[in-house]
Amino acid sequence: MRNNRSVAITGMGVVSSIGQDITSFAAALQTGKSGIGYLQRNIDLDIPVKIGAEIRGFTLENKKGTIHPRMERIINKIQKCVRRSPEPLHYAVAAAIEAWESSGICDVDFDMERVGLVVAGNNLNQHLQYDLYEKFKKNPEFVSSSYALQFMDTDHVGTLSELFGINGEGFTVGGASASGNVGIIKGLQLIRLGIVDVCVVVGAAAVFSPMELQAFYNIGAMGGKIYHDRPEQSCRPFDIDHEGFIYGQASGCIILESMESANARKTKILAEILGSSIILDGNKLSDPNVHGEERAMASALKQANIRIGEIDYINTHGSSSPLGDRTELKAISKICGNEKERIWINSTKSLTGHCLYSAGVIEAIATVLQLNGGFVHPNLNLERPIDETFRFSKETYNDVSIKVALSNSFAFGGINTSLIIRKGEY
Repeated sequence: MRNNRSVAITGMGVVSSIGQDITSFAAALQTGKSGIGYLQRNIDLDIPVKIGAEIRGFTLENKKGTIHPRMERIINKIQKCVRRSPEPLHYAVAAAIEAWESSGICDVDFDMERVGLVVAGNNLNQHLQYDLYEKFKKNPEFVSSSYALQFMDTDHVGTLSELFGINGEGFTVGGASASGNVGIIKGLQLIRLGIVDVCVVVGAAAVFSPMELQAFYNIGAMGGKIYHDRPEQSCRPFDIDHEGFIYGQASGCIILESMESANARKTKILAEILGSSIILDGNKLSDPNVHGEERAMASALKQANIRIGEIDYINTHGSSSPLGDRTELKAISKICGNEKERIWINSTKSLTGHCLYSAGVIEAIATVLQLNGGFVHPNLNLERPIDETFRFSKETYNDVSIKVALSNSFAFGGINTSLIIRKGEY
C-alpha cells in the first residue's frame, strides 16, 4: 500500500455562471463578479423564488473552436461521443478538455491504463427525465433508445473515458453537496494506493427540473425571498440576512497526478493536496453537526501532518443557510481557536451560487487560483457578519501571502468533507 504518495494538481477546467474557462473564472473571482440572476429556465415554478446562477450562452460547438490543434484526436471524437447527449455532459466534456489540455498529458506518450476517472455527482440528468416523462405519458414509444444509457450516471464515465482514451479505474461517486470533495478524495486514494498515476476528477453540473427546486423550497433550504428584487444580493454567506442557499450551475475538472509522474514529465505543479477527510454524522436528515464538521477538519489536518497555525485561508462550505453558516463557524472556531482572527475566510458560493454536486471541485479550483494568484476573493453581500471575530474577506484583497488552505464541503445525510491544499511550486 503506497498511501504516502504525494499528489499534485496539474490541470484544471471549468464551465460556470461566472466564467466558462479558467482565465475568465479567475478574473471573475478577483473582481467579485456575481453569476446570480433570475432563472431563464424553470420559470413555471410555483414558488416565489426564481433566482439562480445559471450557465448561459454556452455551446460545445463554440468551445471546440478554442481547443488547441494538438488535441486533434479528441476534437474529432467530440461529435461521435457527445452528439445528442444531455446538457450536463456537454459542460463536463468542456471542463475536462480544458483540464486535460492544461495538464500537458496530451503532449506525452502516457500509459492510459495508468489513468483513472472519477465523476462526482448522482442523478445527473434530472431535467432530461422531467422533460421526457411528459412526452412518455402521451406516447411511450417516443422515448429514444439512447435514454437507456443516458439515465444512468455512468454515461458520463463512458463518454469521458472514450473521449480521452482512459483505460484505468473509473466510477461515479455521490455525496450530495459534498460530491465534489468526495470525488477528489477518491481520486487521491487511487493514486496513493498506486492503482493509477493520474486521475481525472469531474464535478458534474446539477441541472435541476422544477421538481427538485420545488422540493428544496418546500424543505426550507432555498433563500432569495428578501432580495428577490436584487438577485445578485440574495446569496449572503455569514451575513445576518442570509436565509438559504441559491441554486448554481457549474462543472469543473481537476487532474490529479502523482508527484513522481508530474516531476518526471517536468510539468507545472498547480497545487498539492496534503490531506483529506470524509466523516459521517450518522444522520439521514439535512441538519449540520458541529462535531462532525470539526472532526472532518481535524482529520484532514492530521492526515496532512500540519497544525492549524500553518493554515492561511479557509474556503468554507458557506451555503448562506442560517443554521449551516452558524454551525460551520462554530466548528471552525473549535478547530482554530485564536487563529481564527488571522486566517482568511470566504465562500465562493457568494459568487457562483451553490453548485451542489460540483461545488467541491469548483471551490478547490477557486482555492488553487487564490493561492497561486496571491489574492482572496470577496465574500459578496457580507454587510453585517453573524460573528465579527473572524477574518472575512468582505472585498478582494490582493498581494496576500497564502500558502496552505483548507476547503470544506458538507452535505445532507450528515456527510462532512475537508481538503488541505498547498500552493504549487513552479
